[in-house]
Amino acid sequence: MQTRYFRDVLLDWNARENTRQMPWKGVKDPYKIWLSEIILQQTRVEQGLAYYERFVGAFPTISDLAAAPDDRIFKLWEGLGYYSRCKNLIHTARLVSEEKMGQFPDTYNDILELKGVGSYTAAAIASFAYGLPHAVVDGNVLRVLSRFFGIATPIDTTEGKTELTGLADRCLDRGDPATYNQALMDFGAVVCKPASPVCGSCPLQSRCAAFRQDKVALLPVKSKRMVRKDRFFLYVVAEYQDGIYVRERTAKDIWQHLFEFIGHELPAETDWEDYTALLEGAWFRELLGKGSYTILGASPVYRQLLTHRQVKARFIHLKLTRPLVGEAFKCVQKGELSSLAFPRLLNDYLRAPVHAPQLF
Repeated sequence: MQTRYFRDVLLDWNARENTRQMPWKGVKDPYKIWLSEIILQQTRVEQGLAYYERFVGAFPTISDLAAAPDDRIFKLWEGLGYYSRCKNLIHTARLVSEEKMGQFPDTYNDILELKGVGSYTAAAIASFAYGLPHAVVDGNVLRVLSRFFGIATPIDTTEGKTELTGLADRCLDRGDPATYNQALMDFGAVVCKPASPVCGSCPLQSRCAAFRQDKVALLPVKSKRMVRKDRFFLYVVAEYQDGIYVRERTAKDIWQHLFEFIGHELPAETDWEDYTALLEGAWFRELLGKGSYTILGASPVYRQLLTHRQVKARFIHLKLTRPLVGEAFKCVQKGELSSLAFPRLLNDYLRAPVHAPQLF
């Protein structure tokens, strides 16, 4: 039977050739498995490794994480993006610590009820921590199964997900689901890769439908093209005495709970070269008033590519002659900025060796 052949060859490859090492492989602690899976959502393993190690070092148990201040957790998360994951991490840690007495759920359905946990993450925790027979279906698994079994149903459709999830379940080694699930994900990461798969030395090559039909580059199939929406921001780095004005983004939008400078979203047709025109909006005059500042410099345009959009921003550095009125922004000493969690785009500006006053 094809599914049995697939499973046996995969497990043999895992035992003989799989040398992929990650600090959470073989771990049975559900907290650490959950932590690794949340970090790796929308994040490459190479990037997530250091974050995982920092989180485990700072918060050895889920109770330690639950007791930590939000700002400290967001600061550790800084740079990973998709900050809703961090909010879910905090929420779940406190729920488990306070309502479940620090005991992580031990059934698939109970794990699935946790905020930020979908079917893939629940299956990973259930199989890796508790040895429960649930097949993990992530992007690596979808790709390997699509290619080997020659499935052309688009993987981003309900039909495709149902078909491949059922196939993954039939292939699962129910005697040792943890080893099988990890082997399959590793195989997709190092052999059956998205680009340049190692077909020449693949142990499944002789029966791989995609290889036999010369369709490796065509599978898996996706039906939808992602439409990217660009966004444009002007940031005013307003300096008063030895402080900079910042605020926390609280709206349900990108970068929620991260800090930013005084900012204003601009239309797409904005002329980025005319920095003086950027400061002529009513929002700017209302905020700062006339003649209450000196322009010190302006940055080039910074960019950050997110999954569904590109964000562009330019930073205008001002020296204020009087403090801002109101509670929307607070003046933070320059030495304290490094303790706040900023979006990567703003960190790129802060870490630039020169903030370009010579542009004027």
